[in-house]
Amino acid sequence: MSRSSSLVKALKTSLKSRGFKYVDVANALDLSEASVKRLFAEENFSLKRLDQICELIGMEFSDLVDVSRQSSAIRSLTIEQEKEIVNDISLLIVANSALNRWSFEDILRVYEFSETELVQYLAKLDRLKLIELLPGNRIKLLVDRNFSWQKNGPIQRFFEEKLVMEFFSHRFNDPGEKRQVLVGMLSRASNEAFQRKLEQLAELFHSLHLQDEKLPVEERFGTSVITGMRLWEPKVFESKRRVKDERKF
Repeated sequence: MSRSSSLVKALKTSLKSRGFKYVDVANALDLSEASVKRLFAEENFSLKRLDQICELIGMEFSDLVDVSRQSSAIRSLTIEQEKEIVNDISLLIVANSALNRWSFEDILRVYEFSETELVQYLAKLDRLKLIELLPGNRIKLLVDRNFSWQKNGPIQRFFEEKLVMEFFSHRFNDPGEKRQVLVGMLSRASNEAFQRKLEQLAELFHSLHLQDEKLPVEERFGTSVITGMRLWEPKVFESKRRVKDERKF
């Protein structure tokens, strides 16, 4: 999508969300409603008219640009795109670094890539529309704030299959680390209430991640949290039951 198309799409979204119609725009621009519809269809707006419409709906032009960026940002890659990334560990490292808003210099300083290799990996991510590689090797993320890997997709499976055992083969005694194992018997209502709390904690983690993006890389640390909840009894316990518990949640 071109930048002009993205702006017009954002303008339509902003008008609709604020309850404005084509007739309102027509009155503000001193045009017929048919002319306004044609402007939108042809995506042919002058900057002056864009400013007039922004004024009508109580927006700054910069606000419109922000809406445009958000509406064009991607929230996930396709399965095929994820496969391409996960099949090359170096590319996955660079993708993860870019998503954490590392600069070209940050990646080059921390990982064992040559400048040429790093440019090649970033060019691949540019082709996949995950980033835009700008002059001077600046990295512009093209993803939505709520971007995530595909559920049960190649990258999520990679982390689950390859790294979960590595994650838990640790005592969690160092600063900044914590492990808790909770076992008990809950009602359906209590189970659901606890799951809502887990979702709130996930939202808090995400908001803190976004808040800290502005800090230098040296002040941020790769941090992983894994939460899981299921109806479960250790097999060694279950093997001693007279009758297997087959109750459903």
